[in-house]
Amino acid sequence: MTSSVFKRCSGNPMLTPAQVQPHRPDFEVIGVFNAGTAWYQGEIILLLRVAERPVGWEGGDTRIPIFDTETNKLQIKVIDRTDGTYEFSDTRAIRLKSDSPGTFRYLTSFSYLRIARSRDGRHFTVDPNPFLFPNTPFETFGIEDPRVTQIGDTYYITYSAVSPAGVGVGLAITKDFVNVQRQGLILPPENKDVVILPEKIQGKYYILHRPIGKSIGLPEVWIAESDNLFSWGNHRLLFGLREGKWDDGRIGAGAVPIKTKEGWLELYHGASKRNRYCMGAILLDLEEPWKVLARSEHPILEPEAPYEVDGFFGNVVFSCGVIVQDDEVTMYYGVADTSMACATASLKDILSCLS
Repeated sequence: MTSSVFKRCSGNPMLTPAQVQPHRPDFEVIGVFNAGTAWYQGEIILLLRVAERPVGWEGGDTRIPIFDTETNKLQIKVIDRTDGTYEFSDTRAIRLKSDSPGTFRYLTSFSYLRIARSRDGRHFTVDPNPFLFPNTPFETFGIEDPRVTQIGDTYYITYSAVSPAGVGVGLAITKDFVNVQRQGLILPPENKDVVILPEKIQGKYYILHRPIGKSIGLPEVWIAESDNLFSWGNHRLLFGLREGKWDDGRIGAGAVPIKTKEGWLELYHGASKRNRYCMGAILLDLEEPWKVLARSEHPILEPEAPYEVDGFFGNVVFSCGVIVQDDEVTMYYGVADTSMACATASLKDILSCLS
């Protein structure tokens, strides 16, 4: 393996689909990944994205899970794989052949959020039931990729809400990781990869987000501000793609920004045009977070281990959360859209790679 700022933890991957029971017996878990993180009462919480699909294939059919808001139940739509109007080349989604590239009609799996708990940060126990399950028209294809920001005694959970209307950003609030209150969409489609900074700056809250242009525009990271955490404005482009580099395809915020003496340290994901996902770092000004101070030239972690290279969607390392203890950063990250792993680095070493 090439050198990396982060060192992989022994025992990776730390959580795999085989370790998680499906939420109902006629489904199978195919992914446990992209978890948000939090400290709560002496435990490390991983808010897992759990991806499931119906068990079995019948006569060449594909069985598509869709949440039905009228019946408040998960339904299964059957699509004949010999139907020439559909394109099945992407393992993650199905589209009509008449659709433009990148436009999908259905997802092949269904995601929701479930909690895993640990005292040592390496060995986790997964709760038996979902923590946040789709229940609105904007979540009929699932809930994905949460980030968790603690402000005071309250945890604010942002997540991708997926439906035929597109991918929007939902917000939920909890104080105990038992009871949760939904706040609806805070950003409409198309948008994702939202993280909330963990404190007010000059009287304002800030988020990083990634709008997705379907005509003009690129998948790059923006910043916005709010007085109340629910209504966001003054949107500004924060940082963009770098042609010919490891992050020239798409980028998005990863972990909740870490406050350091030098600035707000954001660990972000970047994908190449060939869909190889790596992690990088960027430093934002403490008092004016819309100003970029430095950025990593090279990845701080890239897919090289077998469990990062091979899986449901390979060549992916994708973090939605870190735990910081003194100078040590433990990054929990999804691998190959399949499992969870962790890696550690010192704040000093991460900051030293910025230029």
